[in-house]
Amino acid sequence: MNTVRQLDRVVIRFAGDSGDGMQLTGDRFTAETAKLGNDLSTLPNYPAEIRAPAGTLPGVSSFQIHFADTDILTPGDQPEVLIAMNPAALKANLGDLKSGGTIVVNTDEFTKRNLTKVGYAANPLEDGSLEDYQVHPVALATLTIGALAEFEVSKKDAERSKNMFALGLVSWMYSRPIEATEEFLRGKFKAKPLIAEANIAALKAGWNYGDTTEAFAVRFEIPPAKLTAGTYRNITGNTALAWGITAAGVASGLPVFLGAYPITPASDILHELSKHKRFGVTTVQAEDEIAAVGAALGASWGGALGVTTSSGPGIALKSETISLAVSLELPLLVVDVQRAGPSTGLPTKTEQADLVMAMFGRHGEAPIAVLAPQSPSDCFDIMLEAARIALTYRTPVMVLSDGYIANGAEPWNLPETADLPDLSVDFATEPNGVDKAGEPVFLPYLRDPETLARPWAVPGTPGLQHRIGGIEKADKTGDISYDPENHDHMVRTRAAKIAGVTVPDLEVDDPGDADVLVLGWGSTWGPIGASVRGLREKGVPIARAHLRHLNPMPKNTAEVLARYKRVVVPEMNLGQLALLLRGNFPGTDVVGYNKVRGLPFTSNELQDALEEVIKNG
Repeated sequence: MNTVRQLDRVVIRFAGDSGDGMQLTGDRFTAETAKLGNDLSTLPNYPAEIRAPAGTLPGVSSFQIHFADTDILTPGDQPEVLIAMNPAALKANLGDLKSGGTIVVNTDEFTKRNLTKVGYAANPLEDGSLEDYQVHPVALATLTIGALAEFEVSKKDAERSKNMFALGLVSWMYSRPIEATEEFLRGKFKAKPLIAEANIAALKAGWNYGDTTEAFAVRFEIPPAKLTAGTYRNITGNTALAWGITAAGVASGLPVFLGAYPITPASDILHELSKHKRFGVTTVQAEDEIAAVGAALGASWGGALGVTTSSGPGIALKSETISLAVSLELPLLVVDVQRAGPSTGLPTKTEQADLVMAMFGRHGEAPIAVLAPQSPSDCFDIMLEAARIALTYRTPVMVLSDGYIANGAEPWNLPETADLPDLSVDFATEPNGVDKAGEPVFLPYLRDPETLARPWAVPGTPGLQHRIGGIEKADKTGDISYDPENHDHMVRTRAAKIAGVTVPDLEVDDPGDADVLVLGWGSTWGPIGASVRGLREKGVPIARAHLRHLNPMPKNTAEVLARYKRVVVPEMNLGQLALLLRGNFPGTDVVGYNKVRGLPFTSNELQDALEEVIKNG
C-alpha cells in the first residue's frame, strides 16, 4: 500500500524532444491541476524550429508548472521533479533541478548513440553521477507499446503515446484526475477514434503503473488553494488578450477588426480571435505586417475597433502606419508580444526590450499611449483599458506583453459581465461649425476641450465629408497645411493629448519603514513580488510598485519616487525603463538590475540582488 504525503507546493518540469509532446503533456497536467483548485503558474520553453534535430540539446522542449495550496507568483525557481524523455532532456535540465529532487527518466532512449550525441561519455544512470537525486528509471516506450498491444496501431503510433503514459504516471504521483484529459483526447482525435482510444489506454496504463509498481512508494497530495470566491478557469496570456479584445468590442458596441500576420509568440491571439465571429469579430491574416496594420487602421477609419498584433520585428514594420494613425488621430490597438531580439533573435524566448521602441520608434513626433500587463490574467483587463484610452482619446495604444506572459498560464477569476466598463462611442452625426459664409460645416479637428480628442465621423455620414491622409492638417478644418506655426501647434497638441490621458495613481506596497523601492513593469511583477515577500519574511523592509501605464506614467510617479533613497528597476533588457526614469525624474537614484537570457528572472536571484542593494545603500 502506498503512503500518501501532503505537500503545500511542488514544481514539476516535463522535458523531451520537440516532437515528444511535452507542451501538450504540460497543458493537460495544468488543466487538471486548475480543475482541482490549486493556484498555479507555468513556464513553457521550446525551440524556435518547428522540428528541431531529435535527441540534441537545441531540440529540447520543456514545460514547467508550479502549483500550490496558497497564492503563488512565479512558475518556480527550480523544479523539484524532472520528467526526462531522453539524455538531451536530462542534460539540458539537470542543472536546474533542486538537489535531492526526483527524476523520472525514460530508459529506452539512453542508447549509446543518443548518449554520444549530447556529449555523455558514460551512461549517467549507471555511473553514479545522479546519486544526489531520487531516480526512477522507467522504460516508457516499451511499457507504452506493451500497453497498446491489443490496439491495431503501428509501433510508431504506439510509441508516440509515451507522453500520455508519462502524464498518467505523474498524475498518479501527484493525485491529479485524468477524466478531463480522456475527454480532451476523444475530442482532439475525433476523426481518428482508434488513436484517441490508444492514447487514453496509454494514459490509464501510466496511472496504473504508478499504482502497482513498488518503485513509487509515496504518493503526494496538494490541497486546493484558498482563493477569492468566484468562478475560475485556467488561462494563458494570449487567450486573455484575445478575450479582452473581444470584450472591448462588446463593451463599445463596435465591430472588431484584427489585421495580423503570423509571428511567434503572438500568433495564438489571431487563432483565438478567429473563433469569435459571433461577437462581431473579423480576422484577416494579411500577406505581411504592413498590410495587416494598414487594414486595421482602415477599419478604424470606417468606424470599427481596429486591432493589429505582432512581435518586435513586425512592430518595426508597422511603425510608419502607426505614425499615420497618430496623424489621423484614430483609435488603434497595437499588441506587441515581445521576444528576444534583435532581428529574428530568439523567437521562442522572452524579453522586455521593446519599451523604447514603443515609446519613440516612429518617425517625427508621434507619441502614443503604452501599457503593459503584469500577468496572464491581467491581459484581459489591460486590453479593456487600452480600448478605453484609444476610443476616448482617438489615439493608437500599444500593449507590451511578452513571451513569458503570452504562453504562461494561471487561474483567472471570471469577471461579471455587469462589471465590464462602458466603452460606448458617440460618433459625429452632424456639422459642428460654420464656414466663412455662415453655412454649417464639419470641422474634423475641432477638439473636445477636456480630452483634446477630435470627433470621429463614419465615412458616408451626410454632410461630414473631410480629408484623410498623412500630410499635416490645419487646426480645426483638417485642410492640408504647410504653415510652420500650425505644424508646431498640431505637434504640441497631439503630445498634450497623450500627456493628459487619465490613468490610475501608482500604488505602493510599503511595510512602512522602507528606504528602497523596487519598481517593475510587465512580467517582472511575479518574480519581484516573490522576492519582496521572501525578504520581508527575513525581516528586511522593502517597498514595491508596478507600472502598468508606461506612457503617460501615473501623475503621482514623481512623488512616489521621491520618498525613497534608491529605486531598483529589474528588467529583461539593458535598462530601458531605468533610462526613462532618469530622463523624466532627474535626481532619482535609479539602480538597474538587468539580464537578457531569454528567460524570466527567478525570485531567488532578485532577492539576492535586492538584499545587496539594501546592504550597500
